[in-house]
Amino acid sequence: MVNDTLSDMLTRIRNAQLAKHSKVDVFNTKTNKQITEILEKAGFIKTYDVLESSKNMTSNQSNPSREITIYLKYLTQAQIPCISKMQRISSPGLRLYSGYKDLPKCLNGMGLIILTTSKGVMTDQEAKRRKLGGELLCSIY
Repeated sequence: MVNDTLSDMLTRIRNAQLAKHSKVDVFNTKTNKQITEILEKAGFIKTYDVLESSKNMTSNQSNPSREITIYLKYLTQAQIPCISKMQRISSPGLRLYSGYKDLPKCLNGMGLIILTTSKGVMTDQEAKRRKLGGELLCSIY
């Protein structure tokens, strides 16, 4: 059983890109789905599919815990990943929070910092625009 599904998702994406896979399956949680939407909007991944679990499926037909399929994006024919680094900032053992005025920059604004606020999961730029602070989840560039 995985205690930190976000770290697990970041590690699965990182390992799949190192192995030059075209897609990767991750756990379907609300936070993972929202982060996947942000990655798609920012252009770091091609697309994603959420596999709806059916009550009629048996355990050998489908793995109900992995339900989001992420299709990875590469830059050239040499398959250079669009995501060069993904790093977890806040962890279950050490939560890091920041106000909207004190949000750190990732690569001088070239990367993304994803945070969770009272209004949902969003990027650092959107949080500054809405004047919201929150827990810093991860940085991606």
